[in-house]
Amino acid sequence: MAQTVIIGSGIIGLSTAYYLSKHQPGPTIHLVDSSAELFTSASGFAGGFLAKGWFESASAPLGRLSFEEHARLAEEAGGAEKWGYAKSVTMAYETARGAVEGGWLEGGASRASAAGDARGRGDGGDKSPSWLRVLEGDEVSVMDDGGGTAIVDPLKLCHFLLDECKNAGVQVHHPATALEVTTDVRDEVASVRIGYTDSSTETEIPATRILLSAGAWTPLVFSTLFKSSTTNIPVKAYAGHSLVVRNPKGAGDTCHAVYCSLENLSPELYSRPSGVIYLAGVNSSAIPLPPLATGAEPVDDALEELKALARRLIVSEGELEVVRTGLCFRPVTPRGTPILARLEDGQLGERVGTRRGAEGGVFVAVGHGPWGISLSLGTGRVMAEMMQGRALSADVSRLGL
Repeated sequence: MAQTVIIGSGIIGLSTAYYLSKHQPGPTIHLVDSSAELFTSASGFAGGFLAKGWFESASAPLGRLSFEEHARLAEEAGGAEKWGYAKSVTMAYETARGAVEGGWLEGGASRASAAGDARGRGDGGDKSPSWLRVLEGDEVSVMDDGGGTAIVDPLKLCHFLLDECKNAGVQVHHPATALEVTTDVRDEVASVRIGYTDSSTETEIPATRILLSAGAWTPLVFSTLFKSSTTNIPVKAYAGHSLVVRNPKGAGDTCHAVYCSLENLSPELYSRPSGVIYLAGVNSSAIPLPPLATGAEPVDDALEELKALARRLIVSEGELEVVRTGLCFRPVTPRGTPILARLEDGQLGERVGTRRGAEGGVFVAVGHGPWGISLSLGTGRVMAEMMQGRALSADVSRLGL
């Protein structure tokens, strides 16, 4: 059985390890992460919005599969109680004073535009959340009544997947940095040398299969392990601040996702079953990526902007309680779709090859942008199938490098 090393223990790496462990012994799977505390970037700080049909054609099959996997896993494992899985009524709130134009990465336009023709449209009516403040002249409409959108608490989902992996025998190494790939006498990948940053010790993990799923840090990991390669992993970091508040008035019994198009910003609000409301939408490509996810430091001005938005958009009978603030870095690609692929041996550099078929390979799963949580379980299932040489559950042929 091929030994597998997964570098990056966010929700993409975890999901892949989870599905791999269904078809190979857990102890043959190794998760390696450089952070002392896991889930301190997008996997822990994301909004947790799930969509079924909001994706362009190249990633649409993956989107459908992942939405179905989220529903199936929640049904089988008690997701409603364990990680707050719930159907979500999704709304569009548009100001009468004009809204930001362009795309999500172009300065603040709503990523709800990605839904395109897949969205429903109808008057908001009594489906609008009671906590949403709508100013005179603004419009609220229904994008999805809950049949094709849902919500989870991504941090709790990650911890569930981590526990499942550990129970299956998957070995987790953190804080540990991947230092080097070693090859055998045939110049084929044979192991990964890692260093534990909390003890200055090193170890070599036998591995003929490697998955790079370190989010925005993936290009750095690739260049560290395959120094002679000229292959470019086209992923950049897009920073986003978030705020979680608790409303004394409560958030209602129905979960809502609200995509706003305001004058100069497009905030997103999600009410969760726990009664809190998640708010995001202050993004930047100018904030440098820290060496470690735990090194992210929120910008005070960005957090104050989110707090002002919360006061503007949320009806409250008292002061909103700030439950949590965060800054995470989403891995984005120029084409706007993720990369799910096995790299060709020629892309790995000089004198580095891999065993053929399911016995070897270097794989990449990265670049999900704002859709990492939504696409996570589908990505994990497809990558496990790709790595183990099984039939793929979704067509990802257009998501190669």
